[in-house]
Amino acid sequence: MLQEGKLYIGTSRKPDDSINKGEYLELKFGNRHGLITGATGTGKTVTLQILAESFSNAGVPVFCADVKGDLSGIGAIGEPKDFLLKRAEQIGLDPYDFQEFPVIFWDLYGEKGHRVRTTMSEMGPLLLSRLMNATDAQEGVLNIAFKIADEGGLPLLDLKDLQTLLKYMGENASELSNQFGFISKSSVGSIQRELLILEQQGADHFFGEPALKITDIMRTTNDGRGAISVLAADTLMMNPRLYATFLLWLLSELFEELPEVGDPEKPRLVFFFDEAHLLFNDAPKVLVERVEQVVRLIRSKGVGVYFVTQNPLDVPETVLAQLGNRVQHALRAYTPREQKAVKTAAETFRPNPDFDCAAVITTLGTGEALVSTLEGKGSPSVVERTLIRPPSSRLGPLTETERQNTMNVSPVRGLYDEDFDRKSAYEILAERTAQAAEASRRAGEQADEEQSGRSRWTLPGFGDDENEESSGRRTRPRSSGYQRETIMEAALKSVARTVATQVGRAIVRGILGSLKR
Repeated sequence: MLQEGKLYIGTSRKPDDSINKGEYLELKFGNRHGLITGATGTGKTVTLQILAESFSNAGVPVFCADVKGDLSGIGAIGEPKDFLLKRAEQIGLDPYDFQEFPVIFWDLYGEKGHRVRTTMSEMGPLLLSRLMNATDAQEGVLNIAFKIADEGGLPLLDLKDLQTLLKYMGENASELSNQFGFISKSSVGSIQRELLILEQQGADHFFGEPALKITDIMRTTNDGRGAISVLAADTLMMNPRLYATFLLWLLSELFEELPEVGDPEKPRLVFFFDEAHLLFNDAPKVLVERVEQVVRLIRSKGVGVYFVTQNPLDVPETVLAQLGNRVQHALRAYTPREQKAVKTAAETFRPNPDFDCAAVITTLGTGEALVSTLEGKGSPSVVERTLIRPPSSRLGPLTETERQNTMNVSPVRGLYDEDFDRKSAYEILAERTAQAAEASRRAGEQADEEQSGRSRWTLPGFGDDENEESSGRRTRPRSSGYQRETIMEAALKSVARTVATQVGRAIVRGILGSLKR
């Protein structure tokens, strides 16, 4: 059943339910992207698991999210259960070997895997706006914040760096607006509140250093198998926006960092995006366009992207058109939307004259799917009703002890498990604020000294009457007490304004001027 250069998916059935032929995904088309869809409980996760196993054995690294927690079993050798053996016999899979696969566990929270982080600067204002569900005005303020950070030598690494920069922007909105464009204090305040919510949801675990290196999810073992990076997402799914934004960031990083390789004999990396509908829910047009761009162009970087979701309507048509390899599990058709999804799924396949796709989709059993992959010169194969092969690794989760043992021998052990907090915007702005405060203090002292020196000289109209009379300089009559107080107050107010102006200018020069260093 196994063939060189091809990944065995399962065996198709004829209309009379007899065995037909093996269904394969050609390795050279593995970077042409794919889609795995189906209702809950129809076998999508097992399909993801057997594809990840096959890519790994072919020497292709894999990154996938473990949404329900049961994909971790791919790191343990399979067990010969009756229903697995029955399926192997039914499809003619002989020999049916059990094996474990090289797995690296990751977790944004550092509980069920190695910590995975990125910096604020690497995330960028567009994805951060998506994470915060920001308005256009708030996104504009975020763009200005990143511009100020770039020009001012202020590294944005974690949440407190951006929070400190926003505080500074709010306090100096008028001066900064003249240079960078209008900065609304209300927008700054809204962003600060959103950052606080993100912090409470655990996003502070995600932002910081050491940041994830793309090369660490593209490892291969000494025996030539690709490492399977499994992201623990069961807790992460409590904040689905963070989950979707992280995976989109990872795709963007792959797109930006990897060189062009054209059409390689096999992918350099395969990326499985489970619960893909979360990526597109309420996504602004600019973000959908970004996803479409990445999916369309990342193929030439040797990266295959496979979306896993319940309904093909979850994926925008512009993205759906880029997905050449399809595995469609059973769909329900009780509501108008479900009926539309069945019709849409059927229309995306190259028709098979032996059966009606739309009718078959609603009758597929668990572990059964309609399969169509690219073949020949890249055209889709005729869709076939296929019994999916059983996995070689464990079907079900690892125990906590097994997971920890796997992490203890991980090739990235110790690289990401401890935080590293280097000097960044938070510390730099604190230093500059202290310097500005010191400058204002000195300016104040200088003003006091100047005022003290002036007090030793006699002001006109307030000198000794006798001296004025004897010198002949008296030119007006003696003022009343009320008049003397009024003139004195005016003089003191003038001095106070002078000091305030000097102090204010010292603060602005101390903070704004230092941004140009």
